[in-house]
Amino acid sequence: MHLETMERTDTLNDGIAARVGAFIERRDSLKDADRYFYLKAISGATNNRVRTSDGSEYIMLASYSYLGLIGHPRIDEAAKRAIETYGTGAGGVRLLTGTMDLHEQLEARIAAFSGREDACVYSSGYVTNLAIITGLTGPGDLVLMDKLDHASIVDGALLSGAKWKTYRHNDMTHLERLLSEAQGQYQTVLVVADSVFSMDGDIMDLPRTVELCRRYGARLMVDEAHSIGSLGATGHGVEEHFGMPGVIDLKMGTLSKSIPSVGGYLAASKEIVDYQRHMSRPFIFSAALPPAQVAAAMAALDVIEDEPERVSALHRVTERFTAGLKAQGWNTMDSTTCVVPVLVGEEGLTMDLTRLLFDSGVFVCPIVHPAVPRGMDRLRTCLMATHTDDDIDTALAAFERAGKTLGLIG
Repeated sequence: MHLETMERTDTLNDGIAARVGAFIERRDSLKDADRYFYLKAISGATNNRVRTSDGSEYIMLASYSYLGLIGHPRIDEAAKRAIETYGTGAGGVRLLTGTMDLHEQLEARIAAFSGREDACVYSSGYVTNLAIITGLTGPGDLVLMDKLDHASIVDGALLSGAKWKTYRHNDMTHLERLLSEAQGQYQTVLVVADSVFSMDGDIMDLPRTVELCRRYGARLMVDEAHSIGSLGATGHGVEEHFGMPGVIDLKMGTLSKSIPSVGGYLAASKEIVDYQRHMSRPFIFSAALPPAQVAAAMAALDVIEDEPERVSALHRVTERFTAGLKAQGWNTMDSTTCVVPVLVGEEGLTMDLTRLLFDSGVFVCPIVHPAVPRGMDRLRTCLMATHTDDDIDTALAAFERAGKTLGLIG
């Protein structure tokens, strides 16, 4: 009976079947054209060079491990010790049986690193944005988002029940108009922006955003997923980059990019964080982070502060690579960070460029519609502190060959 039901479900002609069928057709067409670059399995630790499951070796230009901390001996050792002491799982949700002293230590460490009174850890960065926005806003409130904010921020606003609007990307005049129009209309106005925009690599206008939020009585939340470890002289993020400590009300960050673990966090005042521990559904209903991942994240924060030369190396690598691309004639948009887009503008050419780079031993990611607007198709490259001069020279040479072959550069 069960098998018969499964067979019948597979042949139903409904919306699910139509969506799945369209996807399968699209996926298969990409594979047939040798343009499918997704779900490539990597064997071993991700660093500046990686090996995929088919034995091919690549220069990695797509990883979020900006400081190259995956496999760092201090971090690995901390994770191993945690397993020896606590085992492999927490055994429950944080509010009930899942909180260990290790979780409390990590939250205190994040608070100190962020310059905040307290911090609250969640199971992923995506979940963290949902938790903050749905926990702190609702009907009668307004969420204002940068047009290019991460999808998790948009989803959080949609789920919150609050009214939401977007302002044009980094357009402070538009943001001010929306804030002015909102005066006296809502209980809370929450402005949310990425610190580093994940597809464009540019930085939010923190000074002007803070000024406007203070003028119009709005709260400010900043997603620091791509700025911790990469922005500021010591990798402490967007506040350090602008020399403006303590100006953000709600600091969100991830534990899975420069920090080689998993999870996300909110760093804020003690009152707000404790409220979130008791009222945000993702905290209440999600299993606690495993001990090894908690210990790894805590050790990584120590390494970032103990080895500031990694941040300096990342900045040098980024400048060298970006300058090299521009000298060849590529458009890197407004990026000033280790996230460097290479604008192509047409999906087919973007895929062709990706294919040629893979064939040259360079691992890159094509970004096409709907992830970006049509006509803004691009490659997104990500630099790491551990990239060598040879890595950069080889990658740039591959870009030049491929670009000239496709007629994208002169």
